[in-house]
Amino acid sequence: MKIAVTGGRPVLTRHAEAETCADPSSVMTLLADSDSTTDGFTSYRSTFAQGAVGAPAHFHTKATELFFVISGSLQVLVGEEVTVLETGDFLAVPPHIPHAFAAAPGCEADVLFVFTPGMGRFDYLRLLGRVMRGEADAKEIAASAEQFDNHYVDSPVWRAAREVSA
Repeated sequence: MKIAVTGGRPVLTRHAEAETCADPSSVMTLLADSDSTTDGFTSYRSTFAQGAVGAPAHFHTKATELFFVISGSLQVLVGEEVTVLETGDFLAVPPHIPHAFAAAPGCEADVLFVFTPGMGRFDYLRLLGRVMRGEADAKEIAASAEQFDNHYVDSPVWRAAREVSA
């Protein structure tokens, strides 16, 4: 197989060799972190079980977050609007825009995430898994906001949408 190089070094992550982080409702497959990419992106794939909560409302100050729904349905908040992304849908959320996501009501979701520019986020994803499994304190997530450019905010719109989903 020939891999084209366009300014940086190619990044190839074999599925069988990819690290995974699991919690009771999702599995994250870690694909490429910014420390392994010369073009500065981070990418991972998440499979959400039916009813999985995903991420609460938050924003990034530096990165654009890209979502591509491989299969299933993902409920998302973007700003003050809640919508559902279906199989094949793509969403790009620029810096400073509050957003959140979860498996859509009654659905599973398989989603590819990309952050550009990237920053080392795999340790953040590992931390999320430990918190969800009860192996770490949720206060560690709040303490890491600047380090991982993940700033949580209150969203009454998102809370209301999730209450309807419950």
